[in-house]
Amino acid sequence: ATVQGGLRILEKLEAGVVLTGQEVKSAKLGGISLQGSYARPAKNEMFLLNAHIKPYQYAGKLEGYDPVQTRKLLLHRAEIFKLLSRTDALGATVIPLEAYVKKGKIKILLGLAKAKNKADKREAIKKKEADRKIRKIIAR
Repeated sequence: ATVQGGLRILEKLEAGVVLTGQEVKSAKLGGISLQGSYARPAKNEMFLLNAHIKPYQYAGKLEGYDPVQTRKLLLHRAEIFKLLSRTDALGATVIPLEAYVKKGKIKILLGLAKAKNKADKREAIKKKEADRKIRKIIAR
């Protein structure tokens, strides 16, 4: 399990995402932000919530475009059920870790994340303090 921020990432999974043409162009130019976003299941499908894709600058007038609208994630049914069972059993959350382009398609790397426990937090603090001491010694 890798540690990222205040979370332990237990498992990673790649998913496609349903986007409009102008959203794809904007995402390819780096106009996508996953800060504060998460994935939720609904009716045997997975959806990405709170991901911000800014409007494509050359798209002209975009009446009613919502940059943080809910977007469908493309996963196999077995992958969705596996994530659902793991989230229920472990009390974990599905969060997007990064967005990238693969063969011209926008992909989202999903992580099954669980909050750090006290031992993990203490370990992280010890590691930071050790790194700080090493940098201090080297700086002399």
